[in-house]
Amino acid sequence: MGGALARLTGRLAPGAPLGSLRNELLRWLLIPLALLVALNAVSVYRNALDAADMAYDRSLLASTRALAERVSIVAGKVVADVPYVALDSFETDTLGRIYYKVTGIDGELVSGYGDLPPVPANVPRSETYPALVRFYHADYNGEPVRIAALLQPVYDDSMRGIALIQVGETLDARRGLSNQILFDTLLWQAGMLLAVATLVWVALRLVLRPLMRLKSALETRALTDLSDVDPALVHKEMRPLVKAMNVSTARLQNLIASQRRFIADASHQLRTPLTVLKTQAELAQREIERGPADPAALREVLRSIAATTDSTVHLANRLLTLARIEHGGEAAGMAPVSLRAAVHQVALEMALAAVKRRIDLSLEAEHDVMVRGQALLLHELVANLVDNALCYTPAGGSVVLRVARQDGGGATLQVEDSGAGIAAAERERVFTPFYRAAAALESNPGGAGLGLAIVRDIAALHGAGIALDDGAGGRGLKVTLAFPAAPA
Repeated sequence: MGGALARLTGRLAPGAPLGSLRNELLRWLLIPLALLVALNAVSVYRNALDAADMAYDRSLLASTRALAERVSIVAGKVVADVPYVALDSFETDTLGRIYYKVTGIDGELVSGYGDLPPVPANVPRSETYPALVRFYHADYNGEPVRIAALLQPVYDDSMRGIALIQVGETLDARRGLSNQILFDTLLWQAGMLLAVATLVWVALRLVLRPLMRLKSALETRALTDLSDVDPALVHKEMRPLVKAMNVSTARLQNLIASQRRFIADASHQLRTPLTVLKTQAELAQREIERGPADPAALREVLRSIAATTDSTVHLANRLLTLARIEHGGEAAGMAPVSLRAAVHQVALEMALAAVKRRIDLSLEAEHDVMVRGQALLLHELVANLVDNALCYTPAGGSVVLRVARQDGGGATLQVEDSGAGIAAAERERVFTPFYRAAAALESNPGGAGLGLAIVRDIAALHGAGIALDDGAGGRGLKVTLAFPAAPA
């Protein structure tokens, strides 16, 4: 039984393989029930033995009293008139062998078996019966016996005193009754356990039937059927699980829809530059096939092909970055990262582009602040913000990068430019992939509309909030990201 319990509790350990729910419930119900039945059997057996002992002791006391009534004083001596008929009736009543002993007032043997074991000194008087009687166990003639010792007052006109009457019986009848009680108890308890096990097994089959119907309904569904499962199909305790399944299915639907939308958007966005690239390649081929090609015209076509290729590669890289972030591929590997170092690195990388466009690129970061994040993703986030700011800021403008520590331990990153800005009505929509604000279309028609979408997704992975506001003096755009405090 202990080994079964050890195996049962071992299945609950983390990582342990799970088996049949029906079998687990049967084990958890029947094994403790078997223990309780065993304890109950022991208790019933002990109570039955106590009741049997009390009944036999009462019979033994009755025999002792019957013998005591035949003890009297005759001619100054204690005598016992015990005919054999009385002893035969004792044996018939008790179904065991009877031994008796009558001791006089002065301890002399009056009648019976003189070697019958005496009363031990430490045996207390019985409180069950209104008589001066003591019960004790002893061995006599190599057999265990139960003896009742009764103190009987005797007297006449010449003398008075206390005589001791002892009556013992063998334990054959008691043992037979004990064995019968034990057999009946075990038989009854085993039958009850078998009946309960049968009822529990039938009840489990009935209770688990809704789960089996749910299993069959899910197995027969079409591959494209991701509709919700009705929680009313199962019991109330199982409905949270069904609701969680529905939530998981909804997430799967969103993921599939996101993938389909991404594939559709990516194919749409890549179709135009690839078509242009094909047209430019065909134009270069015609220039060559026409005869002696004009070197200047051919160089111009090749420059166009190179520019279109760069634009297409840039678009493809951003699409892959966006897809990787949306699907959580870069969520692992979080570690403390210096935000000022990340921004400083991007500023160094973008400095040459800023100089070529005659834009003042500056960094304001008095204190270093740490954030918990992925270094490559944070670099991508800052690079997208700075690239957008440089693309939409006219020559002679400025782009300011700011890193500051918040009072609560978090960090703030700001990228502010003096470009065309974004109208307040469009600031929520610019985070949608491929959406471009009207001002952005005018200042940079060749953009992809993915920069802020990438920034939003990376910020969400890092638990950072993002806000768009007007720049200084109501000109340009100020992007503010608030990062939570990095754990110690």
